[in-house]
Amino acid sequence: MILTMGSDSDNIMTLQDLAIYLKIPMSSLYKIVREGNIPAQKIGKHWRFDRKAIDAWMSNGILR
Repeated sequence: MILTMGSDSDNIMTLQDLAIYLKIPMSSLYKIVREGNIPAQKIGKHWRFDRKAIDAWMSNGILR
């Protein structure tokens, strides 16, 4: 399977991508993730975030 630009893979973000997207320091994002206050999926040692889930999370005012 070959993924192309504009595919669902563009909706998956790393910790660094998300920190930039939310305009917060990586240290703050690590804390939010560790506390389980953000929709996230851990794959091995790596955290991944779905952009649509993050947008819904932000729209619902769940950010603490």
